[in-house]
Amino acid sequence: MAKTFHELFHNVTVLHQQGDIDRAMPLGKVQFDSRLVQPADVFVAVRGTQRDGHEFIAKVVEQGAAVVVGEQENADCGNAVYIRVADSAETLGLLAANYFDHPSENMALVGVTGTNGKTTTVTLLHQLFTALGYRCGLIGTVENRIGTDVLPSSHTTPDAVSVQALLRRMADAGCTYVFMEASSHAIQQRRIAGAKFRGAVFTNLTHDHLDYHGTFANYRDAKKRLFDDLTSGSFALVNDDDKNGAFMLQNTRADKHTYALKTPADFKAKIIETSLIGMNLQLDGEQVHTRLIGAFNAANLTAAYGVARLLGISKMDALTALSNVHGAEGRFEYIVHPAKTGSIGIVDYAHTPDALEKVIDTIRQLKKPASKLITVVGCGGDRDKTKRPVMARVAARGSEQLILTSDNPRSEDPAAILRDMQEGLAPEDENKTLVIQDREQAIKTACQLLGNGDVVLVAGKGHEKYQEINGVKHPFDDKAVLEKVFGKT
Repeated sequence: MAKTFHELFHNVTVLHQQGDIDRAMPLGKVQFDSRLVQPADVFVAVRGTQRDGHEFIAKVVEQGAAVVVGEQENADCGNAVYIRVADSAETLGLLAANYFDHPSENMALVGVTGTNGKTTTVTLLHQLFTALGYRCGLIGTVENRIGTDVLPSSHTTPDAVSVQALLRRMADAGCTYVFMEASSHAIQQRRIAGAKFRGAVFTNLTHDHLDYHGTFANYRDAKKRLFDDLTSGSFALVNDDDKNGAFMLQNTRADKHTYALKTPADFKAKIIETSLIGMNLQLDGEQVHTRLIGAFNAANLTAAYGVARLLGISKMDALTALSNVHGAEGRFEYIVHPAKTGSIGIVDYAHTPDALEKVIDTIRQLKKPASKLITVVGCGGDRDKTKRPVMARVAARGSEQLILTSDNPRSEDPAAILRDMQEGLAPEDENKTLVIQDREQAIKTACQLLGNGDVVLVAGKGHEKYQEINGVKHPFDDKAVLEKVFGKT
């Protein structure tokens, strides 16, 4: 897949070129990790959150890089050609797209962004279009999929080179539709630069990632860029129940569409009947039964339906396929207790105050008035500290019993994270709150407190199969622990 300089840089704005190169000479791979550079490769110096790629220019030149791309005015590149650009991260995406022959142009690529609901929405879309007989790709938090083949996922949205490599594999495998989670980090860091989107979806916007973005406005604006970059031949679909939906549509060149549960919209749904094991919806004037639960999932289903219709799927085909979908792993997954009548355990990825509040509110609306909700929750380390007391306050307000525990402490002291959470508790919450640092023991304790008809919610990690402590990922699965305690495994 070697490319010439002309082929790689044909749509890149070059501010200055330092050194000469045979523009017909084949070049190697496009790299941004200096450790991977081989002779004849093109190295793009990207400014990251931890290190600046410009620090490694001398190293990659020694390793034989033919071309170095960066933002500095001048760089000592020896025999290598130096190309100065305005934005290295943006250029990396464009070069990667050129290297892999623009795979997104051969498919309908849809990006989904928002604080909550991204994973469920792309999963529903993948299931819906697969059920209709299409070969589809998925790029997301839980996993990546090429048709039915599952690939591991380490980030919500991979780096720019990996994105284009995945899209190339999907195109070569015959995928005609691809659904991608687009995180705010990925949009701002231009990991999706070079990808041509047929459409984009906005789910909602709540408190999250302020440790990275600094302010809520910055976080919101990062999401909006996905819509700003859409072309006139694409569509933008936003949740009109969220006040930020209209903001996302400002200045976009795409066709504008809305979906909602509460307000008038192009695609409208209403919950007719619901329980802890499913609900009936009126969606676009027709009744649909689904195994999914909660208003947030009704919104996700409506978003998926809207995308299907905008991509040309007929109304009845879309509704029929949606009635058979199931949610993403670790998103409101429920387990029925085999011995305690009416008691269930729920595992959910809710790791923001808004997501946790929505899950708790849904459970409270559906459980019997006399039943208890026992919530087990923690907060991750090396992440936004401001949401820790809020998470505890939200959980205490909606639960009869609260157990604060460890999540992924990463490099932080788990006890310190728990103290941060406890700051959000009111004096009256203390009698119903336990602090158990060991997550497995916390889940076991919650199950011991479970009576007939009660619900235990284990929140925060969802699909994750590990617990990261001091930089080491230890095997841990909330659902597996819950099933074991329930006696189902």
